[in-house]
Amino acid sequence: TLKHLTPKKALGQHFLNDKNIAQKIVSSLRADGIRHVVEVGPGQGALTPYLLAEQRFETRFVEVDSDAAAYLEAAYPEIKGKLVTADFLRHPLTEYFGDEEPMAVIGNFPYNISSQIFFKILDHRSMVKEVVGMLQKEVAERIATPPGSKTYGITSVLLQAFYDIEYLFTVHENVFTPPPKVKSGVIRLVRNATESLPCNEALFVRVVKTAFNQRRKMLGNSLKSLLPPDHRDNPMLTKRPEQLGVAEFVELTQYVERQQNH
Repeated sequence: TLKHLTPKKALGQHFLNDKNIAQKIVSSLRADGIRHVVEVGPGQGALTPYLLAEQRFETRFVEVDSDAAAYLEAAYPEIKGKLVTADFLRHPLTEYFGDEEPMAVIGNFPYNISSQIFFKILDHRSMVKEVVGMLQKEVAERIATPPGSKTYGITSVLLQAFYDIEYLFTVHENVFTPPPKVKSGVIRLVRNATESLPCNEALFVRVVKTAFNQRRKMLGNSLKSLLPPDHRDNPMLTKRPEQLGVAEFVELTQYVERQQNH
């Protein structure tokens, strides 16, 4: 029987048990011009049958837990050859399909590593054209929220620089086994036209992180460590970080760079 193969619950994972929601998550994937999809952490296979049934694209399933992988192979024999037992965060994306063609990423992302998953996606943004992910509602809202919100932060700016992001729907606790203590949210990221930012990208990341690490301060105070003591004032430095969109952070990075080279 499959019962003895059920994955360990010790991974801090909560398994989705509502088929309608699972189908809705898979249907949220537009996959325009995309033939390759990677599911991160299929677990007990909530999304797996719907992804296997898709004619629009081919899916690879990446599961770190060998018990879960054994369960999936027993429950879905057609997954054979498509399931990779590996850590998505450490495994090169090019190895799933053997090329650098556009791909999409989908999954019920484990709450404790969802930010790391998005940073990996950001590093491979030339390949990853779309993402549909279910994650903790607060984190999902933070990624999708526009400037001006209290939840707007580092991941909002860095991801919105390269992706158009939509918050799709909320998923309640009672459709999981075991039920988590928080609600979940499903978001979709679609790669925008920005190939690269018109500024030093490493400095851009540093400016964004430094600004939000002291988010209550005005930017003039929080960015002191990046500016020379005799820098000329800029009206943006009287603002707080959540007031700036991607374009303003680019402008601010250009200003910081000019001051550093002054």
